[in-house]
Amino acid sequence: MASRLLVLSNGHGEDLIAERLISALVRRQPAVEIVVLPLVGEGKAFAAAEAAGKLKRIGPRQPLPSGGFSNQSLGGLLRDLAAGLAGLSWRQWQLVRRWGRSGAPVLAVGDLLPLLLAWAGGGPYGFIGTPKSDYTWATPPPPGWRGQPWDLLADAYHRCKGSEWDPWEWALMDRRRCRLVALRDQLTARGLRRHGVEALAAGNPMMDGLAQQSPPAWLAADGLGPLLLLPGSRLPEALANSQRLLAALGALAEHWSPKPLTALLASGERPSAQELAPLLAAAGFWAEELSPAAEACGAVACWRRQRLQLLIGPGCFQRWAPWCSAGLATAGTATEQLVGLGIPALSIPGPGPQFQAGFARRQSRLLGGAVLPCRTPLAAAQQLAQLLDDPERRRRLGSIGRARMGGAGASERLAALIEQRLLG
Repeated sequence: MASRLLVLSNGHGEDLIAERLISALVRRQPAVEIVVLPLVGEGKAFAAAEAAGKLKRIGPRQPLPSGGFSNQSLGGLLRDLAAGLAGLSWRQWQLVRRWGRSGAPVLAVGDLLPLLLAWAGGGPYGFIGTPKSDYTWATPPPPGWRGQPWDLLADAYHRCKGSEWDPWEWALMDRRRCRLVALRDQLTARGLRRHGVEALAAGNPMMDGLAQQSPPAWLAADGLGPLLLLPGSRLPEALANSQRLLAALGALAEHWSPKPLTALLASGERPSAQELAPLLAAAGFWAEELSPAAEACGAVACWRRQRLQLLIGPGCFQRWAPWCSAGLATAGTATEQLVGLGIPALSIPGPGPQFQAGFARRQSRLLGGAVLPCRTPLAAAQQLAQLLDDPERRRRLGSIGRARMGGAGASERLAALIEQRLLG
């Protein structure tokens, strides 16, 4: 049995998934030495597990201007190259090559980049393909979001090959040294199996660690749970995202919310409550004293506009998400998790680099319309008012979201496969 494993991941969402897989694997194999090479950013999602002795991070840690989304635009790619992307990738390749010479296995989590590096290492490898799903081209786009001509060409291209994954990716997955290929859903796995790849669908680790819970009674006005705001965590984009979400929330409070309502803004370390304060003031909110009940729920600040109360809670996503009736979101992984809990959401794309119109369109298709993109904050406020007044629509969209994301337990299933195929 192999005693060492190198894990490659290329983005914040992929880091979170990899960390859950590693935790499940360590429970099964406490003696295995796990080394993690984050390919994008600093791999902060691994910090707690590293402090607990579950893994060791290696390699250069260099944040890039695009936040790992250089494939979203040529400008993002050029900025990343100017910031040293080529040199960073070269150093990472050298690390993987040295690891491969030892004969120890590599687990790639993400898309083409970690898969290519795992293959280039020269030893056995496995692949967890997290970002791509055939639902993004097999599902019709949301109303009014047909896309640009190149979007239609992309859909035709995927239909022609029958998979979101590309032929060069199939080739890397179909090598003899590739001992495990696991995708996020059955539809995508079937598409790859038609091309000779032995792909499995063991589920989606994103949904592990989340549990459906009722909100505290003081948060549910007339049986309606609070709203959840998810601006994302990459700066400066998250601040621009927050502006759009707060503008929608302000319009809801001004025109369509006759009843008391609470909104919860779940952030990461950034943007902080201090960074959000001027945006809230500009959107017509005023600061209030934080109640003991709100503080006990993890909130660090309270703001109000009309009959709408807004609480800010860094690191409160997992605690707050199950309480909510609907979301306003410009995030990636967290939005998928929210919808996977059966909670529909609206999004307002902006200039990016991540949450652009194309990203929002793909996300909506991936999740079967359980996330609806809106062109403007005012349109989002109108759609949100209609959604809050229609519990049957919320239930229907929520059931679609749960089906697209799948249930809990994927981390344990995948850990068993990694143990059997890579470490066994």
